[in-house]
Amino acid sequence: MDEQENSRPQVDPLDKEIASLKKRVAAMQKRLQIECSTILSSSPMQEIIQEASSNSSSSLLKSTAHTRDPHAASLQKRSAQQAAYMQQCAYRIATPITAFKVRDPDPNAVDAGHVLGLRFEAMSQGHFLRPYYVMLNRPYPDSPSHLRVHRHTVPPAIPIGGLAARHLPPPRAGTATAAAQQTTQDLDRFARALRREVMRFHNRLGLTADLRKTVGVQRKGKAAAAAAPASREVVEAGIADVEAKHVKLAWADGRSGRILMDKDGKVQKFVVFGPEGRDWRLTRLLSDPRDGVDDIARKLRRYAAS
Repeated sequence: MDEQENSRPQVDPLDKEIASLKKRVAAMQKRLQIECSTILSSSPMQEIIQEASSNSSSSLLKSTAHTRDPHAASLQKRSAQQAAYMQQCAYRIATPITAFKVRDPDPNAVDAGHVLGLRFEAMSQGHFLRPYYVMLNRPYPDSPSHLRVHRHTVPPAIPIGGLAARHLPPPRAGTATAAAQQTTQDLDRFARALRREVMRFHNRLGLTADLRKTVGVQRKGKAAAAAAPASREVVEAGIADVEAKHVKLAWADGRSGRILMDKDGKVQKFVVFGPEGRDWRLTRLLSDPRDGVDDIARKLRRYAAS
């Protein structure tokens, strides 16, 4: 036993301190960027910059324009960039769905290459993610107003096929009676339902990421892996399915657990398995029927520290 403990790699205190200082430097640099953006966005600073800009461009100072402070010019440029960035963010927040037209360069494309595009904005953890795109065309000669999903970039977990079948059904083929009872499509409902599914998906991903952060899985690097974890500590927490509804947990003592979420990220079921099967005692200790994923994460952290 003593030989096994001696064989474990020891963590150098200097390396541990260097890693801690690097994290602090990165956090301070990020905070500095946020503070600079906040100051540039404030009304008093905008008034000062606009006043300085108007004075420098006035006719009274044309003779000394070439001797203007380069720091002032840099500040004005940074202010303009910040204003453009804020305008872009406000637009992306206010208009999460944008429609646009594109042209398919393929000479054999249907409907002369006319394609309707939908852009879906997604935000997670306070950051804009890469937008998702859905391309629609009109491949039905007998019903030129009907749309069909041509291409898309949404994740496989989102049932875009089912949403299209419900809100964008294909036209009925057949007699004149069928043409009279032709199906109707609702592009607005399709877009809203698809965005709802996208936001639900990223909400579940965000809940899992917050759980990992709360229990400390994201902070476990090489230094933490070298040290022996406590038996009650969660050593693994991650998504177990493509829809991000199942979250798997693993403890250092060999126990495992599962969290089952619904579409909106609410906990439907939480189970813990031990060496002899279901661990009912720990399940009742760590969960309550009214708990959410964040509540379970806090209980896991307290259980590991006890």
